[in-house]
Amino acid sequence: MPAVIRQLTRKEFPALLKEIPDCPPQLFIRGEMPPSGFVYLCVVGSRATTPYGRRTCASLISGLARFPIAIISGMALGIDAEAHKAALDVGLPTVAVLPSSCDEESLYPPSNKALAQRILARGGALVSERKSPWKAHPHDFAARNRIMAGMSKVILIIEAGEKSGTLITARLALDYNREVLCVPHELGRESGKGANQLIREGATLVCNSADVAEALGFKEKPEQETLPTDLTPQEEKILQALTGSAHKDDLLLATKLSAQEANIALSSLLIRGLIVERLGKVERV
Repeated sequence: MPAVIRQLTRKEFPALLKEIPDCPPQLFIRGEMPPSGFVYLCVVGSRATTPYGRRTCASLISGLARFPIAIISGMALGIDAEAHKAALDVGLPTVAVLPSSCDEESLYPPSNKALAQRILARGGALVSERKSPWKAHPHDFAARNRIMAGMSKVILIIEAGEKSGTLITARLALDYNREVLCVPHELGRESGKGANQLIREGATLVCNSADVAEALGFKEKPEQETLPTDLTPQEEKILQALTGSAHKDDLLLATKLSAQEANIALSSLLIRGLIVERLGKVERV
């Protein structure tokens, strides 16, 4: 594992982090920050995660793999570690913000040293405001959370108990005017009470990766629809004109077909299941 720890210059600080009122005066790094242009998504959650939380975390991050997104978390047990692993599995850069210093002996939690090695081996980074050597103290965790929230554009909460430390990150994010996203959880389960409460208080509910990508400013590109190769010229004109639902009269104007040509083509497309007719309007299937 690379041993070099260096201090980031102020210019190297993530841009959003420099905007918060309690920006750390110094940051130390082991590894490399994400490439320029990547958007930072903070993913946090309960240490006592469930199979549901682990599956959801992996699924959501996997769906973001085609976007320039860096996953930020705290390398804690539970969802934090799962977020780093999911990012590494799909090739997204990831940064672990530590409550300890970045050196091998101080690393917290020590049980995640193998994960730290994997993050560094894959071009990620360990970041801390603590100069080595520094063992994590109780007050360091909330301080660490403010850095994660401050450097990220959006914070995603996956599982959080009613008194979870994850809620501290969410409150800080709101103070910094960041958007907080939450995955809904089964009612009655302690592992999800905090997340469900955040949704009740106004956090954005997310159901899939597209919801997360949209919050980060990325729009899903619709797949280019291909037309069957055995269409008549009239059928092809109608399908190309059907970008939404349309009345038959509007299709006649758009395609410049005669009423007879249009009716024959529409009947054929209906039989083939390529279009449907609802409430007097035609649309593609």
